[in-house]
Amino acid sequence: MEVVVPFSPIDPKSRLSSVLDRAERREFAFVMLEDVLDALSRTRGVPAPTVLSTAELGRDVGVPVEVDDRALTPAVNDVLASTADPVAVVMADLALATPTALRRLVASDADVVLAPGRRVGTNALVARHPDFRVDYHGASFVDHRDAAADLGATVSVVDSNRLATDVDEPADLAEVLAHGAGAAADWLRDRGFALAERDDGSVHAVRRDD
Repeated sequence: MEVVVPFSPIDPKSRLSSVLDRAERREFAFVMLEDVLDALSRTRGVPAPTVLSTAELGRDVGVPVEVDDRALTPAVNDVLASTADPVAVVMADLALATPTALRRLVASDADVVLAPGRRVGTNALVARHPDFRVDYHGASFVDHRDAAADLGATVSVVDSNRLATDVDEPADLAEVLAHGAGAAADWLRDRGFALAERDDGSVHAVRRDD
């Protein structure tokens, strides 16, 4: 199996700009990448991943880095087309990922294994069918499920909150604070973020120095 972790170090996580400045967003993206790489390193049966980056990282992340400045879909599809081995693709912003959750992803022997995100994207997958290709636009989980079915491939869906939680919006920070046990949760707390309750009883992340 080959494992790739797509990552963009150039102005990442723009939808967090209301709570983090540009430098903070870049650092937070690297911290989440660190959490994902750590979880993968502790997942039984998973080889060392390669970071598939849109640009040079400018730092050592402890694993090989392949630079491909194209969009996510063609970059990943080139990886899929270049090998006969199964390929796992795990997004770099899964700050809640654990070895247990990732083991569920790779343990299935289905031709295509999908871990959907809460916003109907595809947060992680394993492709064993030689003709399966990705399309990360829009409701990609649905598209990937349908594409696998069109190939006659067997499909398994991993229903996991830890793999479903990709951190893109300010509301997602509450999930990291509540459930995270890695560097991302510590990073947020070190910068003054904490959980707070709104008047309607819902919980969100607030920055104490704001």
